[in-house]
Amino acid sequence: MRTHSATHVLIAVAVLVGGAGLAAGTLPSRSHDHSAAQGAPMQLGKFSVSLAVEDLAASRAFYAKLGFEPVGGNPDQNWQVLRNGDVTIGLFQGMFDKNILTFNPGWDAEKHTLDEFEDVREIQAKLKDAGVELQVETDPAGTGIGHIVLADPDGNQIMFDQHVPAPGH
Repeated sequence: MRTHSATHVLIAVAVLVGGAGLAAGTLPSRSHDHSAAQGAPMQLGKFSVSLAVEDLAASRAFYAKLGFEPVGGNPDQNWQVLRNGDVTIGLFQGMFDKNILTFNPGWDAEKHTLDEFEDVREIQAKLKDAGVELQVETDPAGTGIGHIVLADPDGNQIMFDQHVPAPGH
């Protein structure tokens, strides 16, 4: 990532998820145990993809052919949020160098806050317990919004970006 663009990425992703619902479902967490041995799958939250594009207008036109429609963003600021059914993508020109997979714990597809969900700090603890290296961590004692960033073995960035307080707060 360009050094001056890191803040833009966080702002862009926050606006992406704040301006439009997200794609995949999530189920409430039944346990707050961070033990990897427990074997319960992590509940990752809503999912979207933020795409780094060279030409916003050309990308928007291409995705329109696939049935995506604008639902948010600001083309004058070189970003646009598109949606097709349950699938949300963000197009970001010049804001970051790579695509980012984004999960949003605590939201349903319409950005409604869930009563029960796996908090980003629970996810962080499980990932660390499993030996996953985090590039950005959130305060483990916090109860409000927070985000963590990691990369898969191929360098693909993954962000867990929680915009709501932890359950019960």
